[in-house]
Amino acid sequence: MHVRCLALNASFEPLTMVPVRRALRLVIDGKAEIVEADQNRVMRSASLSVPRPAVIRLVRFVHVPRRFRRQVTNTFLFARDDYRCQYCGRLGIQLKHRECLTRDHLVPLSRGGTNGWANVVTACSACNTRKGNHLPEECGMQPRRTPMEPHFVHLTWAVRRLTPVQTKYIRLFYGAETLEALQGL
Repeated sequence: MHVRCLALNASFEPLTMVPVRRALRLVIDGKAEIVEADQNRVMRSASLSVPRPAVIRLVRFVHVPRRFRRQVTNTFLFARDDYRCQYCGRLGIQLKHRECLTRDHLVPLSRGGTNGWANVVTACSACNTRKGNHLPEECGMQPRRTPMEPHFVHLTWAVRRLTPVQTKYIRLFYGAETLEALQGL
């Protein structure tokens, strides 16, 4: 298992998870500081001994455009829809052999639909095939929830495993409600 470290912007905004080796490189180069370290864990080299970081903070603020955080990917789409087919309600782990979760376009691309958050839902391969090139109302297959663009925080953190020390910073910056929503995904 690869150990990951939470990287915070200079403003303490959670940015991403980075490998511990990358976090150490940022600290050694003076680009970041260790905010929280794993208890009793030390990283050693021939000339240096540094506590293993769990949370680092960048020394300089990095502007991250929001539009890059809102792209529809299957990973984020499936997380938004709780890894559940929006037509039959089955979870990804309940699918039969040779079935999988897929992206379904409510208005198919061939009929003028887009890849936007409001037009895509998670569907099992069986339901996606059954719906085909039809609109939901044409085939009587309405999604269980109306698709909408999730808050970028949900996109960024829904697919990551956070330690208790790291969750403290998500709660600090975004609030307990956001953290509870993420843990419910």
